[in-house]
Amino acid sequence: MNIFFYIAATVAITTTILAISRRNAIHALLNLILSLLSISVVLYLLDAQFIAALEVIIYAGAIMVLFIFVTMILNIGLENKQEKKWYNPRMWFVAAFFAGILFLDLILAVKNAQIQPVAAQVIHSKQVGISMFTTYLLAVEIAAVLLMAGIIGAFHLGSQEKKVMHRFLEKK
Repeated sequence: MNIFFYIAATVAITTTILAISRRNAIHALLNLILSLLSISVVLYLLDAQFIAALEVIIYAGAIMVLFIFVTMILNIGLENKQEKKWYNPRMWFVAAFFAGILFLDLILAVKNAQIQPVAAQVIHSKQVGISMFTTYLLAVEIAAVLLMAGIIGAFHLGSQEKKVMHRFLEKK
């Protein structure tokens, strides 16, 4: 099981470095998604299956898709020539290679996993809600404010018309 852990950790480190070093925002976000997926494989291998599932659903799923959506809506750093180059299969080789390694690693790890019985404990959604709005109220409110600030910022950036001239060259 250690070899699967090291493979997933290597993919996580490599794709994180690629996410940091990419100039194109879409490529960086795609590498970041691969990094989050490989971290979820590491968490799964450390017997934290629930956290690994949350990592995939919340971070790699919802938040990263939202980032990619906003980046594509705002058209940050994209040109038509660059977009046409993406249709070339060579552009997707590195991401597909790491995704394939990660998928193979996950399949082999699940195949070789030894299932241990776990004591069942039922946690109702009411208990989770009470915990979120009593014990973790401050964290929930901070997350809500940050999400609202992001939505307002994206709306503000997206609603402005692009100026042809620099603002200092405009006649007043």
